[in-house]
Amino acid sequence: MVTLDGESLTIESVESVAVRNEPVALAAAAIARMHISRAVIDRLANGDAPVYGVNTGVGRLSDVRISPEELEQLQRNVIRSHAAGVGEPLPRETVRAMMLIRANVLAKGFSGIRPVVAERLCDLLNRGVTPVVPSRGSVGASGDLAPLSHIALVLIGEGEARLGPAERLSGGDALRRAGIEPLTLAAKEGVSLINGTQAMLAVGCLELLAAERLANNADLICALSLDALRGSSHAFEPALHQARPHPGQIVTVGNLARLLEGSQIRASHLECARVQDAYSLRCAPQVHGAVRDTLAEARRAFAIELNSATDNPLVFGEEVVSGGNFHGEVLALQLDYVAIALTALAGISERRIDRLVNPTLNEGLPPFLAQNPGIESGLMMAQVTAAALVAENRVLANPASTGSITTDGSKEDFVSMGMTSALKLSPVVRNTRTVLAIEALAAARALGFLRPLRTSPLLEPVQAAIEEVAALPAGDAPLSGAMVRMEEWMRESRLP
Repeated sequence: MVTLDGESLTIESVESVAVRNEPVALAAAAIARMHISRAVIDRLANGDAPVYGVNTGVGRLSDVRISPEELEQLQRNVIRSHAAGVGEPLPRETVRAMMLIRANVLAKGFSGIRPVVAERLCDLLNRGVTPVVPSRGSVGASGDLAPLSHIALVLIGEGEARLGPAERLSGGDALRRAGIEPLTLAAKEGVSLINGTQAMLAVGCLELLAAERLANNADLICALSLDALRGSSHAFEPALHQARPHPGQIVTVGNLARLLEGSQIRASHLECARVQDAYSLRCAPQVHGAVRDTLAEARRAFAIELNSATDNPLVFGEEVVSGGNFHGEVLALQLDYVAIALTALAGISERRIDRLVNPTLNEGLPPFLAQNPGIESGLMMAQVTAAALVAENRVLANPASTGSITTDGSKEDFVSMGMTSALKLSPVVRNTRTVLAIEALAAARALGFLRPLRTSPLLEPVQAAIEEVAALPAGDAPLSGAMVRMEEWMRESRLP
């Protein structure tokens, strides 16, 4: 059970609920805080003073006063009018992560909503109701309005939803079949459901975890390639890296040293005449380490945002304060930076693939790792595929956060475009994983040509597992299936 208190939600808990369907509940202290702030909103809603989103219109229409008898209609209209998303639906896991994070934000007690609103989000999660949320339509301020509105539509019995992993129904039918009562929204509750950064953050959290696993996999696969190419271990001397002690660099060089310990292949060329390796081998700790440091900074920002109040206005004591905590710039920059970092990780991996297959660079290995070069092309096209994926990553790594477009009649005159940054990140993660899978396939095959010498005790079972998953015959065969199997294996399993 993941208990939401607005203070302690972790990135790992997001994955456990979104992907593994861990149940969710609100903490008692959070419910108490929500009751307190709700009393403030009830009092102000019945008063004469204008309060944004409570008794006024929203956005550029914030100067329009709403009569007491129209307050509930305002909240329904806000959700209906802002449900303007288009494009293919977000994955089920992403929408579940959005609902979880939004419920946690409301649990902080600053939003002025009744506890039942957050409880209904928990009900959707626990009973397998997943709103259908179009992926396009958010500029990342005032938060992810359109995606969150499509979730809110289902809460009020409208919109569309899936019950379980597949069946698509109207929102009202999905609630009825799950035994959930539709919400009748009170003052401010519609605004509080849709004003925040939860769509871009949901994508960011799930892709960050995948990226962190890729960073670990990259070290492991790089170690295989280093041994297959008989790379020098001198570039991994501890003193060299302590002289430039970036945290990620230190982690990667430690991983490489540990993984290569005891390799017969490495021992066989310790006295060779090669002075320095190419950068894709020698500088792996510096490049992989920089990627690790980028991911660590994204983790820091995402962890703060998970437990932050991001709607507007917020209730503090007896005061309601309007501000801009919904602005996604802090996430947009990190999402763009992670895409750039992973593009570098895929790029250096592709260069190692080329060294493994290229007959002008892979001295001692057969051209293109073919059993019978000439009549067979071996893994020639595997490097071509990796190059295509790296090229695509380079396009996707262009930052979205630099491209603000004014919206809402110039009231929202500088927006983050963070959702675009998030949506671009997902294919970058997938492409990078595939490039690393291709490197793993090539490195494992190259090591086979160095028999009877063996790689290290830690890497030997990895090589065997890769060959089993790839299931490629010794001669030429279609490569697509092996690449897909490798990518899926890396996504679903944990390499040592």
